[in-house]
Parts: sequence; structure tokens; C-alpha cells
Amino acid sequence: MSQHIVPMRVYFVIFFSLLILTAVTVWVAFFDLGAVNDAVALGIATTKAMLVILYFMHVRYSSKLTWIFAATGFLFLIILLAFTLSDVLTRDWIPVSAGWGGGAQ
Repeated sequence: MSQHIVPMRVYFVIFFSLLILTAVTVWVAFFDLGAVNDAVALGIATTKAMLVILYFMHVRYSSKLTWIFAATGFLFLIILLAFTLSDVLTRDWIPVSAGWGGGAQ
């Protein structure tokens, strides 16, 4: 199997892209976007993770088997986030009881 030679320019472009996305993350954190805050933060984090995985971990130039294993990792990440969000978003559905005393003191 032959090695793919990646020019240093590509690494520098990806590195500066990651720095810019980190600055955007910090900049967005100072704004109150309401319910979209988490989605924006996860979107930027996913973009940065994809850049790291594709270029610094050389998945972009790897075999299809490596792509399958990388995609499987993201699939499990999506499952983990879905179960976590299903717990967090449905906590207010069941009212909290007042206990044995019925709330009267």
C-alpha cells in the first residue's frame, strides 16, 4: 500500500481553520441565541472534529474500511447524543410530587 504525501500547506490551512473555528466558538459563546446555542456549539465542534479526523488522522486518504470504522464512531456518537438529549429534554414532562405530606406544613 502506497503512502499519500500531503503538502505542508494543507496542514497549515487546516490548522488555521481550526484556530478560526475556535475563535468563532468563543465569539458565539458571548451571544444569547436561545435554544440554538447548543446546536451552534455542536455544529462548530463537529466541523472541527471532522477536520481533525479527515486530515490529521489521514482518514481522507485511507481505505474504505477505515472510512467505515470512522463512520461507525460517528454513528455511536449520534446515538449517545440522542439518548442524552432525550433524557434532558423530557425531564419536565413528569411533575415532581410534593412528597408524603402533600405539601401542607
